[in-house]
Amino acid sequence: MGASLSLLTEHGSGNGCPSLGDIPESCVACVFLYLTPPEICNLARLNRAFRGAASSDAVWEAKLPSNYHNLLDLLPRTDGDAHHKLSKKAIFAILSRPHPFDDGNKEVWLDRFTGQVCMSISAKAMSITGIEDRRYWNWVPTEESRFPVIAYLQQIWWFEVAGVVKFPFNPDVYTLSFRIHLGKFSKRLGRRVCNFEHTHGWDIKPVRFELSTSDGQQASTECFLDDIEQDGANGNQKRGRWIDYKVGEFIVSESDPETEVRFSMKQIDCTHSKGGLCIDSVSIIPSDLRVCRRRVFLK
Repeated sequence: MGASLSLLTEHGSGNGCPSLGDIPESCVACVFLYLTPPEICNLARLNRAFRGAASSDAVWEAKLPSNYHNLLDLLPRTDGDAHHKLSKKAIFAILSRPHPFDDGNKEVWLDRFTGQVCMSISAKAMSITGIEDRRYWNWVPTEESRFPVIAYLQQIWWFEVAGVVKFPFNPDVYTLSFRIHLGKFSKRLGRRVCNFEHTHGWDIKPVRFELSTSDGQQASTECFLDDIEQDGANGNQKRGRWIDYKVGEFIVSESDPETEVRFSMKQIDCTHSKGGLCIDSVSIIPSDLRVCRRRVFLK
C-alpha cells in the first residue's frame, strides 16, 4: 500500500495514468493559497512539484500580514537588512516564533496557522500602584509564563494596574485580556501547590477592566475575581489556576499606521483590603483566533 502510494505521488502508477507528480507546480501553488502553513509543509513531502510550490514566495507572502516588514524591524540585525533578503517561507518561520522587544517586556509573533499578529505584555511593562513597596508586591520567578517573572500581590487597599502599547497592528479585530491567578503557587517535591493565605477581598467588590485606543474606541467590564458562593462538589473554581479575563475588543483599520492601546484593571474601594493575586501579562490576539482556541479547549 505504501509503495503504491509512493509510485502514484511521484512517478504515476506505471500504466500511463496521471499522478500527483504530473500536476503543474503553479496549480499546486494556487491550491496552497487556501491551506494553512502546517498543511503546506506536510504536503511538501509528497513530490517535487509540491516541494517547489511549498517554497514559492507567492504562497508564503499570502500567509504573511501586510505589515510584516514592521515586525522584521524589531529583530536584531547582524547584517544590515539580512532578514528582508530571506525567502518569504523563511521570514514566516522566523516571525512565527516569539520575539521580545521593549527591553524584553513585550513579545510579538505570528500565529503559525493563520499568520495573524499576536502580542503579550509582561506585568513588568505595566504601571502598578505600590510595586516598589515589598510589603505589598513581590516579583516572583516562574516557569508558567512567557516571561521570567510575575507580579504577586500580598495585600493592598488601592489596587490599580495600567499599561500602554503603541504598535503597527495589522488590520483586524483584536481582543485584549489580562492573565490572572488567585493564590501563590510553587513546586514542592515536584508537585504544583497553591497557597491561599493572602487571598482575600476579591469577592466583596468587582474589579473594573478598561481599554481605550488612540482613535477613540473604548471598552470596559466588571468582574468578581473570587467566587462568592463555592460549588459544593468542585470547590472554588477561580482559585489556583490561570484565567484570561477579557477586557474588550478594538478594531484596527487599513488606514491606521500605528495604534496606541491603553488598558487597566482597578479596584480602588478603600473600605477593604485585597491580596493573594498573581498578575502575569496582558494578551492582544485576533478575536477569531481566541474563539478558535476556546473551541479547541472545550473539546
